[in-house]
Amino acid sequence: MTDPDAVSRFDADAAARGLDVQVVERPAADSLEGAAAMLGIDPGDIVKTLVVKRHDGGFLLALVPGGRSIAWKKLRTVVGVNKLSMPDAATALEASGYERGTITPIGATGDLPVYADERVLGRRIALGAGRQGASAFVDGDALVAAYGATIADITDEEPARP
Repeated sequence: MTDPDAVSRFDADAAARGLDVQVVERPAADSLEGAAAMLGIDPGDIVKTLVVKRHDGGFLLALVPGGRSIAWKKLRTVVGVNKLSMPDAATALEASGYERGTITPIGATGDLPVYADERVLGRRIALGAGRQGASAFVDGDALVAAYGATIADITDEEPARP
């Protein structure tokens, strides 16, 4: 079920930051490749927004292109900490204001710092739209600029699945 407050928060934040965002309704997909085909884009243009917990109890958002996963050593180095972890779904919701699968920096609560993999730049990307059954298309460069994101190589290619 879509939270009307999440939709309003998303729309208001995009407008306040001057982001040109196109939200597209879509059915659920069973894989990254299926989602990309449905949206008419390459799998690497789908960007996951992951809530990451810092050792001090704070949180950050990591933007991870499709087909890639967080490289924990790289991310810890960029953040300047020795320990980071993935919180459970309830904690991610509390930290960001969005359910897993819908998380996006756009309208996220808590003014969380954003760390974007360098592969987000120079392309139009699709990411969570703060609601189930929708994707948000936005220019990657505009998104990272709007949030003052730290850009770095923070991911590794996911191994091929048999």
